[in-house]
Amino acid sequence: MDVTIRKVTPADAPAIWEILAPVLRAGETYALPRDMSRGAALAYWLGADCETFVAVAEGRVAGTYYLRANQAGGGAHVANCGYVTAGWAAGRGIARAMCAHSLKAAWERGFRAMQFNLVVSSNIRAVRLWRDMGFAVVGTLPGAFQHPALGDVDALVMYQRL
Repeated sequence: MDVTIRKVTPADAPAIWEILAPVLRAGETYALPRDMSRGAALAYWLGADCETFVAVAEGRVAGTYYLRANQAGGGAHVANCGYVTAGWAAGRGIARAMCAHSLKAAWERGFRAMQFNLVVSSNIRAVRLWRDMGFAVVGTLPGAFQHPALGDVDALVMYQRL
């Protein structure tokens, strides 16, 4: 699938919400409220503390990600990202393209590493992809995520030097 990744524009907000809403409502991959409002979700995803991008395929937004400092001060040299792919585009290389783009973008912005703070261990596709993209599991948080179907599952901290 041919994918173009670009910075978000205000006109992308409806498409981003269309992608975020089912992921949030399912409650299986993000430690965000399942009933998060559209306004709150977009404020989080498009916040002033991050740079947001969209992946466009087949003429529509197929995914989105944000890039931000993982921490302030002494931790600001480590990037953090969140990624979401539209249901219709799952398994078609969108997340891989966004991750590759984010690693390059982070490097270009002076980050020296990237860290994912809470990768839900039952999200097998994401864990496999992040490993394929060079991330290592540097910690396991036992039972740190309340999965709606599986109960408490481990969360992984994944890290990569850039």
